[in-house]
Amino acid sequence: MPPTLASLVRHSALKLTVRAGEDRLDVPVRWAHVSELADPVPYMEGGELLLITALKLDAEDPDVMRRYVKRLAGAGVVGLGFAVGVNYDEIPQALLDAARGEGLPLLEVPRRTPFLAITKAVSAAIAADQYRAVTAGFAAQRELTRQALGEGPEGLLAALAAQIDGWAALYDASGAVAAAAPEWAGRRAARLTADVERLRDRPAPASSVVGGPEHEDRVELHTIGTGRRPRAALAVGTAAALGTAERYALHSAIALLTLTTERSRSLQAAEQRIGAAVLRMLVAGQPDHARAAAGDLYGGLLDAPYRIVLAEGASGHAGIAETVEAAAARSGESVLVVPDGERLVVLAADGGAAVAACGEHAAAREAARAGQEPSAGEEDDLVVGLSAPAGPSAAAAAYKQAEQALSVARRRGRVLVEHEQLASGSVLPLLADDAVRAFADGLLRALHEHDATGRGDLVASLRAWLSRHGQWDAAAADLGVHRHTLRYRMRRVEEILGRSLDDPDVRMELWLALKATATE
Repeated sequence: MPPTLASLVRHSALKLTVRAGEDRLDVPVRWAHVSELADPVPYMEGGELLLITALKLDAEDPDVMRRYVKRLAGAGVVGLGFAVGVNYDEIPQALLDAARGEGLPLLEVPRRTPFLAITKAVSAAIAADQYRAVTAGFAAQRELTRQALGEGPEGLLAALAAQIDGWAALYDASGAVAAAAPEWAGRRAARLTADVERLRDRPAPASSVVGGPEHEDRVELHTIGTGRRPRAALAVGTAAALGTAERYALHSAIALLTLTTERSRSLQAAEQRIGAAVLRMLVAGQPDHARAAAGDLYGGLLDAPYRIVLAEGASGHAGIAETVEAAAARSGESVLVVPDGERLVVLAADGGAAVAACGEHAAAREAARAGQEPSAGEEDDLVVGLSAPAGPSAAAAAYKQAEQALSVARRRGRVLVEHEQLASGSVLPLLADDAVRAFADGLLRALHEHDATGRGDLVASLRAWLSRHGQWDAAAADLGVHRHTLRYRMRRVEEILGRSLDDPDVRMELWLALKATATE
């Protein structure tokens, strides 16, 4: 630790005597400075031991001494050393009273102790403290490195928390807590996600300090990564500001976490090429070749039911990729993420965290787009299609399902559509497409024009007849007319449309047209 007034008093060669402020000797001394100015305060930074002989001071005037000592204490001077036997044979009573009144430590310096000896002692103690800090920092770096290599980020965080006598937490690319040490720190770290989000929006590398009356500790936040957008963030919480040794440990942890979380561009590009090749083999119906090419990277993923996600949008690649990769990393899942032109293709385990995170991400974008939450201004053009669960040999069908779901999402103005929703729901929502509505309007226009003249109710009659599957009596009863009247109307429909109602395709088209225009 740095030198204190108490350690200087205990220094056997200095022979210092405490004359005032005995209860404030544990304060650190940043430097020992000699000044005979009547007002040295403008040249003080705080933390100094001021050494004087009272050459230009009236040390016997109580008012002068009170003002002098009060100025020193207010400037952060931690102690006053007075040399006796130079201008005064002993410390004047006025100075003693003033020092005791302010609680400022006052040390008597014997004539045989030069001020230079005190300055050297302080300098040597500061140098020794810095050397200890550097040595401790190197030792911490070795321990952090050992933990990072052996236990990964979790071990590194545990070692860092011990080094700083506090807690540490790692956030993933999405801003969620990925790991924390000790275990209870995860709850504390989770309350800082908003601060982490703000930090990630700043140019990297970035850092900030969170503290104040509303916080139970002092927290430092640091981005992790070398790219423009950080891949992670580190939080450390302590009871007070970090010392030199703790700062060395923190910087070592940041460097090590950068190495463990930031992959080289060439490695990332190589993994993407492998992923793209694996995906092409799967879609081509070659699961055995795909599994062989995937090896340990994606092998386990291909042996279990999976889903294929297709995302489109100017900003969709980054948002979806970060979300699913972060979720997969937290849960220990494998995930295959392949940029494909304007699309992003994701192959993830069915029922896993990555698929769930994709759905949550889309729901958040849907809510923002609907105005239920403030929009972040990103990914407003994002559309996502999600396939049904597929087996190892059904990738081609799953890809087609994801494409179909993506197409429907685009037409409906939705962020995400699952293929299972299309299969288990009704076909009627699909009729909301503008092209279908235009076809329906064109097909039925002549009938609507006929009815507008007041010469009959052909559209309602056609709807009733089709809904009753061509049963004349039942349809006529629904309309409240005679069946012969209904027969006449259906002949008029055929004449106007130039199409036969005996043709099942014609009946199908007319029924769909009626359903498509039912809300008009």
